[in-house]
This record gives sequence, structure tokens and C-alpha cells, in this order.
Amino acid sequence: MVVTREVTYDVDGLTMVAHLSLPDGQGPWPAVLIGHDGIGLEDYQRGRADDLAKHGYVALAMDYHAGRTYFGEPDAMLERVMPLMADPARMRAIGRAALDILLAVPGADRERLGALGYGAGGRIVLELASSGVPFTALAAIHPGLPPARTDDWMNARGAFLFCTGSDDPLCTPDQLLTFTGALQDAGIDWRVNIYGGAKHAFWAAPRQPDGSLTGGTTHAMATVPGVEHHPLHAARAWRAVLDLFSETLLQQPLGQG
Repeated sequence: MVVTREVTYDVDGLTMVAHLSLPDGQGPWPAVLIGHDGIGLEDYQRGRADDLAKHGYVALAMDYHAGRTYFGEPDAMLERVMPLMADPARMRAIGRAALDILLAVPGADRERLGALGYGAGGRIVLELASSGVPFTALAAIHPGLPPARTDDWMNARGAFLFCTGSDDPLCTPDQLLTFTGALQDAGIDWRVNIYGGAKHAFWAAPRQPDGSLTGGTTHAMATVPGVEHHPLHAARAWRAVLDLFSETLLQQPLGQG
């Protein structure tokens, strides 16, 4: 059984509305912080938190848009997100406020701490990691990437997973490999999954203006360029995240191939 609830908290001059999901019982459970992409906290990230709870984690899907989503409003989304991405201290403050909420949950095991971020949310959890938050594991799906400077990662730890599409114009495979080169020089355990033919936000199922699913792969509302749903790779990326967390947070080694 999974228990869920909304959690409100104040940061960045706004009241955020996060989604908390945890297994029924008393724990202790490994804890995972989830950062949504630029659109806002939506059902997909809430569903990731719920699925993680089914697997034995306590998960908090943070909010950094004060409960708002930007479906069909790419210009408004960029107006909100781009200044945030240019301000590492602000990103860390937003991420730290959500992390403090997660760690205050009774039963959350701060010694087994994971992070999962999508797009701009991936950048937020990366900023937390570079500032010394001791994540045991971090998964970033087509993240916004900070500069590739080895010195920035000398205080980081844990195993990192990055996933992107071969045709993603915003988080390209070359950009990821340049960035992970800096991580490697800092002694970070990293891996990259590149999904053939996938574009940006390949996990995001297209919706109608009323929020209902279109059932296809093409988005019915305006998006930033280079966005397209790829259900097969979305499922593969989620399995990769679960494998990473199982290996590191549940300490269950993967089977031999």
C-alpha cells in the first residue's frame, strides 16, 4: 500500500505544492528527491514518486512553480525557468528546501539518499550534488547541464545515471559526454544511456488542452522545439532508473548477464 499527500512549503518567494509518496509502515526507507522539468509538477512525476513508493522508497516530487504548470505556454515557461537556470544559488535554495521536507519525513533514511531530475529539475539536483549533498545515487533525464568543471565535483559522491535521446537538441549526447568527462576526472561513478531516435522530454505523453492524453506521440499544444514522445524509450529509461536505485539504495546487485 502506498500513502500519498500534498506538502506545502515556502521558498523562492512562493508557496510550493510538492507530492509525497511513501510505503505504508514505519520504515526506514531509502529517500528519493524528484525534480520536475520546466513544464511543472505534473502527473508523470507524481507517478514516479508513487511507483518508487511501491518499490520501497519514500519519495518527494518537489515543486518550483508554486503549483503551476505551463502546458502549451513555452514562452512563459522559459521566462520562469531561464533566470532560474542562470542562478545556481537560487537553484540550490529551492532544492535544499524540498530536500529538508523529504528528510524530515519519519522513516526517511538520510544515509540512503537518491535524486531523480528531469530537464531543469535535473539541473537542480545536480546543483545539490555539487554543493556536497551526499546522494548515494542520482539519475538525470535530459538534464540542464552546468559547466563541465572538474573542480566543481570534488565534493560530490555516489553513482550517477544520465539518459538522453540521440536527437535531443537541448541535451545532446556530445554535451553529456563532455560533462561526464569532468565527473570522471573528479572520481565520480557515472553511466550514460542514449536512446536512438528519441528527442527532448521523450517520456512526456502528449496531452490535449484539457489535460487528457492524445494517445499519440505528437504534442497537441505548443512546446519548445525538439520535443516528442517516445513511449518505448520512456519505459526503458524508467527501468534504468529503477536498476540504479536498486543497485545502490536497496543494495540489491543486478543479475549477471
